[in-house]
Amino acid sequence: MEIHESAEDYLETILILRERSGLVRSIDIATEMNYSKPSISVAMKKLRENGYIEMDKDGFITLTDSGYQIASSIYNRHKVLTAFFVSLGVNQETAAEDACKIEHDLSEETFTKIKEHAMKHMDY
Repeated sequence: MEIHESAEDYLETILILRERSGLVRSIDIATEMNYSKPSISVAMKKLRENGYIEMDKDGFITLTDSGYQIASSIYNRHKVLTAFFVSLGVNQETAAEDACKIEHDLSEETFTKIKEHAMKHMDY
């Protein structure tokens, strides 16, 4: 199943928030992404219907196995690309913003080569 960039961003945000604070609610995602609560509610409904997240009776969101796989893949790309750009001399904030822009569209081949290069030449 093809997943859209926006869905990848939501899943990645859920993973980041979970790592940061343990529990994730829709309002946390809205705050982190600077989106409206209604927009997040619609997105969470779609992610739940597609089997990427689960929501308990108290509104806490968890990633399913398939949701976690997507989120961790995107988050890993983000971290590697950010570190790579910083190693080139790009400031941290710009590097992170640029990583966000390309983490979804970069081919697996190119990403693998960047990662291999980074592991040889950086303290990653």
